[in-house]
Amino acid sequence: MVRKLASIAAILFTTLIFLVGNGLLGTLIPVRAHLEGFSTVTIGVIGSAYYAGFLIGCFSGPRWLARVGHIRTFSVCAGICAAATLGQSIVVNQISWVLLRGLFGFAAANIYITLESWLNDRAGNETRGVIFSSYLGVNFAGLMIGQLLFATAKPSTFVLFSMACIFYAMCLVPVGLTDLKQPAPAPVPKLRPFRLFKISPVGVAGCIAVGLANNAVWALAPVYAQAEGLTSGGVALFMVAFTLGGMLVQVPVGRLSDRIDRRWVIAGTCALAAVAGVLIALLGGRGDVHVMLITIGIFGVFMLPLYALSVAHANDRIPRQSFVEASATLLLINSIASVIGQTFAAAVMDRFGAPALFFFTAAVHTGMLVFTLFRLSRRGAAPVKDRFTPLPPQSSARELDPRKAGPKADEAS
Repeated sequence: MVRKLASIAAILFTTLIFLVGNGLLGTLIPVRAHLEGFSTVTIGVIGSAYYAGFLIGCFSGPRWLARVGHIRTFSVCAGICAAATLGQSIVVNQISWVLLRGLFGFAAANIYITLESWLNDRAGNETRGVIFSSYLGVNFAGLMIGQLLFATAKPSTFVLFSMACIFYAMCLVPVGLTDLKQPAPAPVPKLRPFRLFKISPVGVAGCIAVGLANNAVWALAPVYAQAEGLTSGGVALFMVAFTLGGMLVQVPVGRLSDRIDRRWVIAGTCALAAVAGVLIALLGGRGDVHVMLITIGIFGVFMLPLYALSVAHANDRIPRQSFVEASATLLLINSIASVIGQTFAAAVMDRFGAPALFFFTAAVHTGMLVFTLFRLSRRGAAPVKDRFTPLPPQSSARELDPRKAGPKADEAS
């Protein structure tokens, strides 16, 4: 097993370096925008632009891979990420930041597709779980390291942007030096969201809820923490607590969903996420840093598993050969909801104050809870076809198909 992981060490190390940059930049951009006097709505639009670019990138990614291969696609897109990040430190205005974040999202989608399809190609039946669990751990570790690095310099300077650029440049090194064989191009799946909704209403609704609420938190929680008076170090710890909470429960919650109807687990996590959101909104204003860290950590525990649970539930109801199509369709739905959700959540914060972000997420999770309970009353449980596979918080989910198996995968491993 150690030999198997060593064979993909370059991909995992590249992922770690890239996610460190993302963790740093994801915290830095909303905080810096707030310091520059951007309105909360504008910050939300900047976050939405990332997902708009991400959505376009997911359509172009498979075509780029087929044309120039994995290493060239990754190299070009890592360069775009570095250039877009550096551009934000040079030209600080609202329009340029919207455009640059959209460009960054486009490149990031291509990078995720490259890395995840490469891992999927290297994974055989006996190693798939270990490989993708390692990938999940690398994702969370990279995000948390980047979030902690936010506290190492003043967000009002160019230093943190430059630091993120260094990570985007350095992530090219492991991929550039690897001798791993590049995978063969995969066919582009058809996207049929209405068909998928008929098959798995709860799976589709869960991805919509994640796009509206979860991704809004990733973009706007640093603004909330800053508005509550936290220092740069406090903002970093706030985001780390949120990420760590989600990391710790991905596998236990997923294993529970393998034993009972996944919809009950989805309903339970949504109910608890709604309660946690209300608690943060009510208690955060008291200025107790420890209370804020505990509540946001609990919030991450209940909020972050929803995407993987929704994808797993959708896959329970579709044929095995449709897994990639379903994941791509769910990504499309999630990305569209993210574009809408971040702008709307920012408008709510602008109108009612920073704590309203968590009232908004509580409303979304309550709506998801009600819909899930309604579906439970109308339809029986689906048979669990495969064990739950946790998904990272930032992923293309298009080429990441941990249930795919076959002779090619076995031979590649």
